[in-house]
Amino acid sequence: MGARTPSIRQAAEEFGVSKNTVIEAYDRLVAAGLLAARQGSGFTVTEPPSDVQPVRPSHVAEAVDIATLLRAQLEESFSVRVGDGRPPPSWTEEPEVRRRLGFSRPGSEDGYGSAMGLPELRDEIARSFLAREIRCGPDQVLLTFGANHALDLIVRHFLAPGDVALVDDPGYYPLFAKLKLAQVKIVGVSRTEKGPDLDDLTQKIEAERPKIFFTQSISQNPTGSSTTLASAHALLNIISKRQIIVVQDEPFIDLPDSKGVDLATLDQLQSVITVGTFAKTLSANLRCGYILTRPDIIASLAELKMLTTVNSSGHIERLVHGLLEDGRYRKHLNRLALRIARATENVVENLERRSLELFTTPTGGYYVYLKLPTGIDDIEYAKVAAREGLFIAPGSVFCVDRRSETAGMRVNVARADDIRFYDFLSRTLKL
Repeated sequence: MGARTPSIRQAAEEFGVSKNTVIEAYDRLVAAGLLAARQGSGFTVTEPPSDVQPVRPSHVAEAVDIATLLRAQLEESFSVRVGDGRPPPSWTEEPEVRRRLGFSRPGSEDGYGSAMGLPELRDEIARSFLAREIRCGPDQVLLTFGANHALDLIVRHFLAPGDVALVDDPGYYPLFAKLKLAQVKIVGVSRTEKGPDLDDLTQKIEAERPKIFFTQSISQNPTGSSTTLASAHALLNIISKRQIIVVQDEPFIDLPDSKGVDLATLDQLQSVITVGTFAKTLSANLRCGYILTRPDIIASLAELKMLTTVNSSGHIERLVHGLLEDGRYRKHLNRLALRIARATENVVENLERRSLELFTTPTGGYYVYLKLPTGIDDIEYAKVAAREGLFIAPGSVFCVDRRSETAGMRVNVARADDIRFYDFLSRTLKL
């Protein structure tokens, strides 16, 4: 630890590569927390991330101890289960449920299952991230009831009343509600078309000493912006010096050709937690998502999941696994990406024809963010629309303080292909 690496020029000469190649390699090592950049003195080796299990708060440890019988019921194999609190599958309509869902496997899986979630689906998710050059295994995947359940577990685990959390601003407002419920102080980091405003991020970190930063890197909700490679490197460099956890909530991460940079690819899950979901790509009624991060964090979150919800739905997870395993999910994603591209092109054309401005060029996903002319109150504008039967998502709702400097609205391209919407804009904005 602390050893200096060769200078960029020395490394380029030693390895026979260009200086740009060395710079890129050093940037990646900094992002992974293996090197630290020192102003005027090059790069030094940092201490590798600790694999030691973090100490659990006493109240969590006590709760886990109380629930040891539940853990045994979920995870241990017994030939006689006289202490099990559940009826045997033959006493319920489990076989009929399986038949209707198209599952033919019998038997031992008919109970609650492990709090970690279906092993086959966890393995499939881990393999999908390995294909994206993220080193991970199934022990780094925890299945959840969708992204909101995942975020709730993370908030409960990492944050206590009075702690500070940074969030995208504008950002995902249901997360704000969760943080408020946990009595956490919410501090917004301004969002730009290239990702979080890095100057604002640095300033807020120094002023507020947060524990965690919640962001979206790919097709952010509500702005539709994505974090660029340069911004991603700089962001990870900023947070690595201050030991802050980054949680990226990425509902569109599976879409092919999606723009934006997955922070976990650069960080290799040392300081980054990825939250994924199938709700935006398969079905909103399939409450199935996951958390991907270091094994020690996953183990702690699995204990918390066991205490709060016991486990997630094995039937839903098996259904999702079947779609992934036989290739139908990938084919569906290709079709979905094409539909999104066509719908986005149509929406942008209709808005530009009316000389309306977007927050940024669309980067994929369902959302574009429409800026409203100066002087318009987007909350009041949404009320006017509601009286005419139009549901509008005003930009202020997505802001931490509910006051947006630039009034606007989130537009879902999948639902905007309606002449009544464009007529309303033209008439009310006098375009």
